[in-house]
Amino acid sequence: MVETPSSNASLLPVVLQDVSVIANQKPILRDIDLEITRGTRTVILGANGAGKSTLLRVLHGLVKPSSGTALNVTSQPLTDVQLRAHDAMLFQRPVMLRTSAFNNVLYAAQQMSHTKRNGDAREQAVREALRAVGLEGIAERPARVLSGGEQQRIAFARALVRQPEVLYLDEPTASLDPRSARQIEDCIQRAAASGVTIVMTTHNLALAKRIAESIVFLYEGRITETTPASRFFSQPESTEGRDFLEGEAI
Repeated sequence: MVETPSSNASLLPVVLQDVSVIANQKPILRDIDLEITRGTRTVILGANGAGKSTLLRVLHGLVKPSSGTALNVTSQPLTDVQLRAHDAMLFQRPVMLRTSAFNNVLYAAQQMSHTKRNGDAREQAVREALRAVGLEGIAERPARVLSGGEQQRIAFARALVRQPEVLYLDEPTASLDPRSARQIEDCIQRAAASGVTIVMTTHNLALAKRIAESIVFLYEGRITETTPASRFFSQPESTEGRDFLEGEAI
């Protein structure tokens, strides 16, 4: 039986070793070696179909590798539900519960079985999370009538209230207008500044340049390079990375 770590215990680094994922007899990820360390900001880049979202889901424990190992620092598999309480994932199109913005975030807070929060403490944590994303003024409005950008910030507040050590973000600004996208970017920057480890996929290279400390580049399910962001954008090591940047610049 896995012992649930305390809220202060680090589960990083997480390590993927020779991980492959096959779905419907089709290889999605192949021979992935990757380590995510504490306090880092990693952006996963690659063309559509390269395997970015699947890689994020493996790291978050939502997808089990077909082969290879995906472990945290305690050598426990990332698919363990208890361990996933220490990270959070933000999807491109979040699902809102049929209730208020406040209660959407409160539901996330109530799932944190490893914390000692009572009802009052949970509600205070919800208010703080909503304040952090600039939405405390609409806490009682039905979440499903909010704009796409507001719903994404509600989803971000749901992630924050979990007090995650790692925040996984899958194309978090892809469907948003420029103003809403910038608000989400500000939320990401503040979370990173507070010490949350960031792992994100995006097609927005300008966003990647502003957020990333390191770039993981995927091509047809394989990592062709893992390199500091400044080096990748000035002089990528792989032919696939160079072709990708040149194509995006056209």
